[in-house]
Parts: sequence; C-alpha cells; structure tokens
Amino acid sequence: MNAFQETTVVIPPSRRMLDLQAKPVAPALRTPASAQEPPKLQVEKLDAWYGKTHALHGVNLVVPPRSVMAAIGPSGCGKSTFLRCLNRMHELIPGARAEGTLLLDGQNLLGRDVDPVSLRRRVGMVFQRPNPFPTLSIRDNVAAGLKLNGIGGNHDEIVERTLRQSALWDEVKDRLAASALSLSGGQQQRLCIARALAVEPEVLLMDEPASALDPIATAKIEDLIHELKSRYTILIVTHNMQQAARVSDQTAFFYMGDLIEVGPTEKIFTNPSEKRTEDYVTGKFG
Repeated sequence: MNAFQETTVVIPPSRRMLDLQAKPVAPALRTPASAQEPPKLQVEKLDAWYGKTHALHGVNLVVPPRSVMAAIGPSGCGKSTFLRCLNRMHELIPGARAEGTLLLDGQNLLGRDVDPVSLRRRVGMVFQRPNPFPTLSIRDNVAAGLKLNGIGGNHDEIVERTLRQSALWDEVKDRLAASALSLSGGQQQRLCIARALAVEPEVLLMDEPASALDPIATAKIEDLIHELKSRYTILIVTHNMQQAARVSDQTAFFYMGDLIEVGPTEKIFTNPSEKRTEDYVTGKFG
C-alpha cells in the first residue's frame, strides 16, 4: 500500500461509546483552566448511611473551581446521596449520617463547628422538580433566601441580576408580581435557579434539574449551565448521558455506592479505564 494512501479505521462495536458527534459536545469537554488551581471541593473517604444501609463507600474525588462535574450511574447507585452530602441535606433524613472529609476551599464541611444553614448559603441546590413557593410572587420567590438569611442591600437589584443570570428576566420583567405558579415548568426551574443564585453561593448542586422538562426547556437549562460555570462550581446528577456529555467537564460514574471512575468527560465516554464504566455508557446495563 502507498504510504500516503488513505486508510479507514474501523472501531469494533464493543468499543463504540455514545455517539458524541450526534450532538456537539466539544465546548464542554475541554479541560478548564481552573483545573490548574487549588480544588474548590475535595472529598476524602466519604461514607454515608441511611440507618443501617451503607449508601456510599469511601468516595474520593476533587472538583476544580468554575467547572461542571456530572455524576452518572443507575438508579440507587448513590449519586444523589453524594450530592446531598455536599451541603449536608443528607443528614436531614432521620437516621442518616455521613463520615469522612468534605473540604470546601480547605474547610471541612462535616466539622461540628460548621453551621449547616450557613453552609447551604455557600452550597446552593436545585432539585429535580421545580419547587417555587406557591403563595409568593415571582419577585418574592427570588428574594426569599435574601430575607431568610438576613441579607441586606437593594433586593430589587439582586432580583433583576439573578433573573438575568438565569436567563429569565426578559420573560418575566413585566409580571414580577404574578404568582410563580403562572410560569411554565421550564421557567419555574430557572426561577428556582435564580432563587439559589440570589444568596451568591460558591457551589451549585443540581439534582436531575431537567428530567421533568421538555426538550426546549432542557436546552435552555443546559445553555444556562454553560454560562454559569464561568462564576460557579457546578455538580449535576443526571440519568441522561448525552446531557452529561454536553454540559460537563468531568464525569463521575457511581455504581452500588462506589465511585467507580472519575475523569474528563471525553475520556469517560470514549476510553474509560474501568470495564463497568464502559458497560454502563454503552448501554449494557442501566
């Protein structure tokens, strides 16, 4: 064969991962420059229990600042428990507890001297289903955290800024006094994101934030994640592996309470180190 003749490389079916070319993901897959900075979050030997049920087993990982990490894995694998441990919502469940080290900028979040309420101001959370306060207006929903935490300043300016950050201002600026329930599901979820951002957290946790939304609303949430990561460290739990590929810089694969593998998203989906990771992302189990 001529040395300059084109050749075709055929990838065996067993090595084919998700069709990442079907939906462009390149912008999300580049390793962020922030990876060279000290970690925003560092998790060491994290164990969690629900009563006698051991839900997480010695999890270790590092999250760079101003980046997006996606947690994937089958239902019941521990990824949502992991997320809730990061702002100590896990311990609100009777009989639940966590042990280990969770460092936020070097401070152990599990320390007894850490006030969980103050911690949740630094580490905000957005849940699977939109949960606006039904009796409050759009404006008052965003300002609720400000009042609860005794944060001063011009609340109207903060409401406008965070609604702009959540890409919702242009859609609601003329009806801020209307009920939050007058918004669509996708708008309600962005309102909840604005509410979380109003208290200026350092980290934003998102537990399946688009699972209850239609494709158009989901795309808006994903675009918003891309925009927010320039200012915030974001961790997202998702069952949608295409979504993880589109929005995240790093991906962590959980299985049966164990963190099996964590690394750059492109590597996890195209060349994982662990057989169980490959089996999951290729759909052999789920």
